[in-house]
Amino acid sequence: PGKQREPDILSRYQTFQEFLRTSKKFGSQRRASEKLAVEIGMENLARTAGFADPQRLQWAMEAAAIADLVEKPQVVAIEDTTISLSITTTGTPEITITKAGKTLKAVPAKLKKNPDIEALLDRKQSIVKQASRMRISLEQAMERGDAFTKAELHQLAQHPVLAPMLRQLVLIATTGTEIGYLEPNGTELVSPHGTVTITAEKFRIAHPHDLLVTKEWHLWQQECFTTARQQPFKQVFRELYVTTAAEQTKTGSKRYEGHQVNPRQAIALFGQRGWISSPDEGLRRTFHQEGLIALVSFANGYYTPLEVEGLTIDRLNFYKRDEWKPLPLADIPPRIFSEVMRDLDLVVSVAHIGGVDPEASASTVEMRSSILRETCRLMKLTNVQIQGSHALINGEIGTYSVHLGSAIVHRQPGGALCILPVSSQHRGRLFLPFVDDDPKTAEIMSKVLLLAKDRDIQDPTILEQILAK
Repeated sequence: PGKQREPDILSRYQTFQEFLRTSKKFGSQRRASEKLAVEIGMENLARTAGFADPQRLQWAMEAAAIADLVEKPQVVAIEDTTISLSITTTGTPEITITKAGKTLKAVPAKLKKNPDIEALLDRKQSIVKQASRMRISLEQAMERGDAFTKAELHQLAQHPVLAPMLRQLVLIATTGTEIGYLEPNGTELVSPHGTVTITAEKFRIAHPHDLLVTKEWHLWQQECFTTARQQPFKQVFRELYVTTAAEQTKTGSKRYEGHQVNPRQAIALFGQRGWISSPDEGLRRTFHQEGLIALVSFANGYYTPLEVEGLTIDRLNFYKRDEWKPLPLADIPPRIFSEVMRDLDLVVSVAHIGGVDPEASASTVEMRSSILRETCRLMKLTNVQIQGSHALINGEIGTYSVHLGSAIVHRQPGGALCILPVSSQHRGRLFLPFVDDDPKTAEIMSKVLLLAKDRDIQDPTILEQILAK
């Protein structure tokens, strides 16, 4: 029956999501197999339910799951205590607890085991997971280059969880003629140059390469800081990787050749980014829309974590599906090349083994330079200069340099200064224009800001080093 149809579709969708969530505890091979099973199931469900693709199905189902909360909060009242669950204007779930007219910070101990309250708290957690899935789906849509019609954008602008995230992302017409942040009405875009009415028929979530092509990337970065815009994932400050002059004429990249990585860690990181193990070949990531496969091969062959202690990266090649002739790197779409290189850079920087940390890539240093430049501009700090991969700080007590890759600090002249990062304080004191966790960037920013105002430093261990002759 028609009335039963939507709850049935929602129930099946939620079963798929739970199956996918629990598969994360298994190895990359099984994860890939179960992910494929869910993808096939979602394709069939989307087709049956009349959606263009699984992505549209996901967004519709996530909206249906909280439709009641959009209309009014869910309330549980016990004696003189009222607990309500609502969706805020930023798309996040919020629990409010009041007792005899006073707001409480936590559920009273004697009510914690109440089944109605437990169900309410469980639902809040479910919506938090939902928002996390939304964030990931938007990032994947950008990576794939998914197109959205003008009508779809108008519809998504009303989505209770997705819309607040989507409004923080730069959209670009597939023709490249219109670009900006979606306004709440879903019919206008706002950019550093003002507001325009949407006229183009199709849009994508802009990739950094799109921003590079506009020659106004820096304006979008400035706007992020000026308006304190926090994006659901790195977009405007995302690392961009382009082919080098030497790579332009090659069919493969040896940019990371010779880097040795921990197999277990590397395979887990690759797995999170959609790569799967390919016996006797290496690791591959498939881009279905373009029919392309990226393959990372290793020196001396590819072995499992049980067989070797370290894997040495050899090269990166791209192939057309079912054609095993390496493609010229110049023919690979810039968006795909950049995302694949970003994955490789992440693995090399996190899973490396050996005595020396690998140098941070030029793309990472460039991203941190932009964030630092905008931070100093907003805070009106005129004693910080960026020179190559270093931030040079002319303090009142001394002169310092902070490496934008490693975060190592040196006194000029003199040796290294030991300033330990206090990770729990990074988020509270610093504004980073994205939600993603990036402790190294936060550490670098906090060190630069600390040394730029060295006269205010009170930590005796740091002062002792600075004042030492």
